[in-house]
Amino acid sequence: MVCPNDTNPMGILQGGRLVQWMDIAAAVCAQTHAGKICVTASIDTVSFKRPAYVGEIVTIEAKITRAFNTSMEIMVSAWSKSVSSTKKHLISESYFTFVAIDEAGEVTPVNAVKPLTPADRKHYDEAWKRKKRK
Repeated sequence: MVCPNDTNPMGILQGGRLVQWMDIAAAVCAQTHAGKICVTASIDTVSFKRPAYVGEIVTIEAKITRAFNTSMEIMVSAWSKSVSSTKKHLISESYFTFVAIDEAGEVTPVNAVKPLTPADRKHYDEAWKRKKRK
């Protein structure tokens, strides 16, 4: 829930706070896949589609799109809705890259991702294109 301390003076959720929440969701996704501690390596362009206001509920969805050798791309989408509504609104989306590390803080390999659906395959292929641009 968006609380007053999460917002600017107009009662709108601060972008930095939302990115922080998205980063946490992406970390949980990456660490669940890798079974290891994972750290943020990069964040692609974050687009803010719509504001979220005090009292609204924010839902963040994080899904791994592809695993490389030691890194993983996580697609993160954030949605908001008022308490009295069932309609959600997309407020932000981005791609986060996480790297798995071992107990010594060194990068370590992660398991591959196998796309199961045509949509998964599309995200999987696009992840390679994004990685090549970096």
